[in-house]
Amino acid sequence: MSTEMSRTLVARFYEDVLNRRQFEVIDEIAAEDYAENDPLPGQGEGRQGLRDRVSALADALEPHFTVEDVIAEGDRVVVRWRNRGTHVGEFLGLPATGKAFDIAGIDIYRVAGDRLTEHWHVVDQLAMLMQLGLIPAPEPAGS
Repeated sequence: MSTEMSRTLVARFYEDVLNRRQFEVIDEIAAEDYAENDPLPGQGEGRQGLRDRVSALADALEPHFTVEDVIAEGDRVVVRWRNRGTHVGEFLGLPATGKAFDIAGIDIYRVAGDRLTEHWHVVDQLAMLMQLGLIPAPEPAGS
């Protein structure tokens, strides 16, 4: 698959699956044996595990992703994104706060054939927890 086609495949994941909640698209773009290298607690494996992950995020956090950078080379696609949402449902045992958040992250996907096959990510979870009021924000310097 060309790097341009890989970029398009990843863009479908953000726009169609994450932002439009068209979860059926996962069957078209993810391999059956999709590997998540940083699964949510209790997340299953493969394509079904990805479907469960995305559904849990959508139900609890109402995320909207903005892709800020995409770099593709070989079988890898790297995405730098912002996620703005609202904590509307229980997430990982944390009750809904009703508060909004705005966080950044980076995802790396491996693409094989015409499917997403593997995923790694780094997410600013500390900022999210502070914005949701689940942990205290530090005092400003010099206070």
